[in-house]
Amino acid sequence: MPAEDFTYEMRRSGQYVLPESLHQVHPETEKKEEQNAAVDPYDSTFTDSPASYVPPYNLWGETIDGDSLERQKTHDTRYDDDEFDDPNFQHDDFEGWEDDSPYPEVRSAVSNTDDMDMPVSTIRAWIIGIAWAILIPGLNQFLAFRFPSIIIGGIVSQLLSLPIGCAFARYLPNWSIFGIPLNPGPFSVKEHVLITIMSSIGAQSAYATEVVAVQRYFYNQTFIFAYQWLLVISTQLIGLSVGGVAKRFLVAPPSMIWPESLITCALFNTLHSARYAGIGGHGGMSRERFFVYSFIASFVWYFFPGYLFTALSYFSWVTWIKPDDPVIASVFGYFHGMGLTAVTFDWNQIAYMGSPLATPWWAQVNVLTGFVVFFWIVTPGLYFTNTWYSQYIPLASSASFDNTGQEYDLTRILTHDTALNRTEYSKYSPLYISAAFALGYGTSFASIAATIVHAILYFRKPIMKQFRRSLSEQPDVHARLMTRYPQVPDWWFLVILAVTFTFGVVCIEIWPTELPVWGYLVALMLSFLFVVPVGMIQAVTNHQVSLGIISELVVGYMLPGRPVAMMLFKTYGYIAMSNALEFTLNFKIGHYMKIPPRPMLCAQMIATAIAGTTQLGVQEWLFSNVPFVCPDTQVFGTASIIWGVIGPGLQFSPGAIYHWETANASLTMKALLYFFLVGALCPIITWLITKKYPSSFVRYINPLLFASCDYIPPAGAINYVPWAMVGFVFQFVIRRRYFSWWTKYNYVLSAALDAGTAISVVVIFFALQFPMNGTLGLNTIQAWWGNSVPYAGADYAGVPLKTLAPGETFGPETW
Repeated sequence: MPAEDFTYEMRRSGQYVLPESLHQVHPETEKKEEQNAAVDPYDSTFTDSPASYVPPYNLWGETIDGDSLERQKTHDTRYDDDEFDDPNFQHDDFEGWEDDSPYPEVRSAVSNTDDMDMPVSTIRAWIIGIAWAILIPGLNQFLAFRFPSIIIGGIVSQLLSLPIGCAFARYLPNWSIFGIPLNPGPFSVKEHVLITIMSSIGAQSAYATEVVAVQRYFYNQTFIFAYQWLLVISTQLIGLSVGGVAKRFLVAPPSMIWPESLITCALFNTLHSARYAGIGGHGGMSRERFFVYSFIASFVWYFFPGYLFTALSYFSWVTWIKPDDPVIASVFGYFHGMGLTAVTFDWNQIAYMGSPLATPWWAQVNVLTGFVVFFWIVTPGLYFTNTWYSQYIPLASSASFDNTGQEYDLTRILTHDTALNRTEYSKYSPLYISAAFALGYGTSFASIAATIVHAILYFRKPIMKQFRRSLSEQPDVHARLMTRYPQVPDWWFLVILAVTFTFGVVCIEIWPTELPVWGYLVALMLSFLFVVPVGMIQAVTNHQVSLGIISELVVGYMLPGRPVAMMLFKTYGYIAMSNALEFTLNFKIGHYMKIPPRPMLCAQMIATAIAGTTQLGVQEWLFSNVPFVCPDTQVFGTASIIWGVIGPGLQFSPGAIYHWETANASLTMKALLYFFLVGALCPIITWLITKKYPSSFVRYINPLLFASCDYIPPAGAINYVPWAMVGFVFQFVIRRRYFSWWTKYNYVLSAALDAGTAISVVVIFFALQFPMNGTLGLNTIQAWWGNSVPYAGADYAGVPLKTLAPGETFGPETW
């Protein structure tokens, strides 16, 4: 492959540009290019097999092996950046600065070659992609209003699109429409990528559809379809515009590896039998056969924890011995306890927070450490000392409670127009939450503050460098290959932002949403402020710091007593950022798979608009034809009342229950808002230590330590501990001791486990749970001990440590 005409910055004592005289083409590389040219461009394979791979050449045009490789390691400092100490980069792992990624994770999942003649944006790709963009979002929207419900993810369409695409290539006539061929040859991997992106981008229900449902059933606001469409499109596509502008910082740099994308890329390359040097020279079975065997095993196995023996999914065996003991339930229970001995044999539970085979081990250590400290040490300390009167409610629960230990009755404190009735509130009860839930708010506050300070200390110079650096200057083969395609100008994204911003203004101004334009601007500023720092953390750790709690906190203080405004603010402030990072992840997949950026943008934009419109249509039909059940909407509406009607002022401000506790007439500070200060100070301390001791383990400490508890509740030990155990085996032991096996099979195995489980979930739901309204096998398979024991006893029922007699209450006398 000939070297591209590019420049890049090298830095040790200064900066300089590589002279053009060093841009040479190695003779062996010319030979490889001739071999590539002789291959059918539609066979979806790569010629860089381990047997024929030519060692890369260095800056002096020499083949790198032996002593020259050592000289290259000594002199090439493109990845020695003391401004951003990347924990994922290991110098000893890298074998070729010029022709491949510096990260073994990327090399094992992504090819370092490209065929520009391979068809991408074809008519058949758009037909299949649009069909998926209608079918999957519509079906998921329908299923979301059922209980139990499932989500058909993008990996299902990724698998099914291959035979569909091959069938189109085989049977579609070779006609042309306006000079565009209807069947340009064999189905290509790039078409497959474009279809999968279109099917997955709108697979889950748009967050704004929940706002519409809550407005209708909680606040009696049934606005016309134009309002609903403007709301959904503006909230979804604002994220696309923000994500597009952030590409410079989150997609182009090689250090932004996005581990989740590597599983998708590995599956694409496996399905299309791709061969490239990054998979190494490990012998044994092919990756395709390995995937098939692992997929079948995963598909068959999930029938046991998913239907036949569900206790394998919630294997909290200690609570089965004495199921009615609330102390045992609090310590060992999974549903409402600490889950000290809980294990699982269910891949859905293990991969609840993302695949442990993709998340870097150092990031998993951050998550596990945060979980152990905050959930296994601090939370029981709060609970067993009865802090916040927490012993009268379960240790871990996402519900809200009154001062009798019962679920909080929100209807008792609302006026007829859903405003807060202060008189009835003072007569009824303050709102209580579990110790784990309350501490989760605190760690969320800390993670937000830590993210901001961490970004200032560690990311400010890399961000400025990326702002000045062009795509061709990236020290990465994938970025240089992508320079051969027309890029998307930033002004395209600014136009999308202007249009969708206008949609949002029209939406909140014409209809009575109670969200002023200045509040809308604050929400967008919150989203724009965090998208790059949160994205940079997610790109290297595979975990996203949530803005959900901070959005609710800000709007609760800023616009108290406005529940609809609270929901809209959270949608534009948090969900816009989350959507932006989802679009960015897809751009990274396109970057790795060499999809031209402009078709990639169009595919995401059109599919998002189609998916949102389809979901609104399905939801409107359900409202008109199906009785309202919608458990998720009930939870969403309750949250809007807690944060929008009651508000954080009555929860966290001075004098509120979660700001301090009065016990025996002595004032004991228990302020959750102080976690903001803790989160802001911790990165400063770790930064100072790494300046003094740059090689210490402290360099691996990340804001993820605080964000680790974002999933609790409903997640628990059963999701954290097995996840970290699997990660230790694959990302630490096997990667270090059996690196060639890890390189060839790790991401393929992760994709197979995900795919097999996802297909099995779909089959079980439609074949065994959906028929007869879920009553199939009600008195047989569903009734036996292995399917009933997890749901019996104090743990599942949420029995607290202390119970009250009828008429008794706990807590302060006034509030």
